[in-house]
Amino acid sequence: MIIPIFFSLSFLVSSTNAADFCVGDLNGPVGPAGYSCKKTVTVNDFVYSGLAATGNTSNLIKAAVTPAFSAQFPGVNGLGISIARLDLAVGGVIPMHTHPGASELILVMHGTLLAGFMSSDSKSVYSKTLNEGDIMVFPRGLLHFQINAGKTQSVAFVSFNSADPGIQIFHLSMFANDLPTGVIAKTTFLDTAQIKKLKGVLGGTG
Repeated sequence: MIIPIFFSLSFLVSSTNAADFCVGDLNGPVGPAGYSCKKTVTVNDFVYSGLAATGNTSNLIKAAVTPAFSAQFPGVNGLGISIARLDLAVGGVIPMHTHPGASELILVMHGTLLAGFMSSDSKSVYSKTLNEGDIMVFPRGLLHFQINAGKTQSVAFVSFNSADPGIQIFHLSMFANDLPTGVIAKTTFLDTAQIKKLKGVLGGTG
């Protein structure tokens, strides 16, 4: 009686271990469920040091996002979790954007941020100045932003309930492609000259 029970328990343990994780094979195919599983796994697949360095904020928005999603950190593949680092110089901004695949939680580590999001019916805005140690949540798919509202560099970490939350930045979607200026003018009520100016800044055509 003991031997059958032992083999049954061994089978259960083996089956459980096999499904514990699926470290992403970045050289393999990727689908809606994420990357395929890497065959050989080491402890290094579950450790990532890429968030230690300050991001380069010498750009148009004076901000940098350093992600640790499944593409950078294969160990989170399939686990429904990821993280990123935000660095914002004085006057820096993370523009209006959405994450279609995840809700977001931000933790301010240094400095002061003004952060907020809009409800899907566009009638309500939820914004607040966040200080060191404050956290704020941004529901999945809603437009949101972060602005450095202080006089020093700001650092924050944002976590997601997805290994690949996705991102759509509003301004890039509107002005960084070949969507015709006339179409944008009709659908946004913006002045044509302003649209062309924004396309010039963001690299769009049309």
